[in-house]
Amino acid sequence: MRTEVEISWKPPPPEWVTLNSDGSVLQDSGHAAAGGLIRDHTGCCVAAFTSNLGICSITRAELRGAVEELQLAWDRGYRRVRVELDSKCAIQLLHSLSNDHHHAAITDRFQELCSRDWEVSCYHIYREGNKCADYLASRGHSLPLGFHTVPISDPSLLHFLMYDCQGLSEPRCVVNES
Repeated sequence: MRTEVEISWKPPPPEWVTLNSDGSVLQDSGHAAAGGLIRDHTGCCVAAFTSNLGICSITRAELRGAVEELQLAWDRGYRRVRVELDSKCAIQLLHSLSNDHHHAAITDRFQELCSRDWEVSCYHIYREGNKCADYLASRGHSLPLGFHTVPISDPSLLHFLMYDCQGLSEPRCVVNES
């Protein structure tokens, strides 16, 4: 049975930050990008990035975005971190202890980062709650290969941030798990 629910971005608890990341692959060319942002408990964006990844799968793009963003959070000194992705496949791979897949180098890097002296939790969110990261991932396609910081004053990013900070939501039909 399906139920319609309202989906919106939710801020982390005080003293935590949320990392939202996303991957994007252009179907016609296979070119991939990832993007994401770090927000505090008030919803304030404290860092944003995009990466042009060249050609790879959507799962690899999702995983690369999560790893790049986790590294960014570590480098910026955040030690209580919620990672949110809209790819259930990527979440399953990040939680897996198996190295028996072709993304093992990336998931091993994620696990190595998580094993440092900090608190990291990883969650699935619906894409309706991940609009800022979706925008940042799409933006990466138009940039040179590699990692790029995005100014927090970027007008399109500000538009999506305001949407989230106002608590606006979108409906989504979800399957009841009872």
